[in-house]
Amino acid sequence: MSIDPSSVLTGSDLPPGYGTVNPFAAVRGPGGCAAFIAFVEEVFDGRETLAAHSVDADGLLIHAEVRVGDSTIMCADAKPQWAFTPALLQVYVADVEEVVRRAVARGAEVVTAPTAFHGGQRLARFLDPWHGLWWLFEYGPGSTAPSEGPDELPQWRPDPDAPPSEVFRTVDEAMTHLGPPVVDG
Repeated sequence: MSIDPSSVLTGSDLPPGYGTVNPFAAVRGPGGCAAFIAFVEEVFDGRETLAAHSVDADGLLIHAEVRVGDSTIMCADAKPQWAFTPALLQVYVADVEEVVRRAVARGAEVVTAPTAFHGGQRLARFLDPWHGLWWLFEYGPGSTAPSEGPDELPQWRPDPDAPPSEVFRTVDEAMTHLGPPVVDG
């Protein structure tokens, strides 16, 4: 099946600051979307795009955008009747330990401590106060990302008789028990 390359925008055809696919987080929890934006600004040196800041008639933020590096995270306050939907976000960082430290200082819970990962990268995960799960990949000299490998399925498979790795066990545990944050009040 061939996809018409004109069906999605890429590169210079995109508006400035956007990728072909952009994550969207429906935020429920302490301080709502405004606090989530502040968290992203403080942990990832993000910057809110003020022109996108849209408040609905009920006073909830229905759309906002925060830039992180060359990416945009779109977000909104979850409406009371909406089902909880966790944000699952991945970010490439220069120093995984520093980003985890900043996140924990702002209320995040470490899910996977910084650890060696595929291709010479380092990986860490944390759960933010709104129960979004962030994957951090430290990529630098000597690292290889999957996009840099051959375009074929890997032959490696986990040993079914071995215990799960720490990297898999921690994310499986977090995702198995993940629910909406408890809101005081």
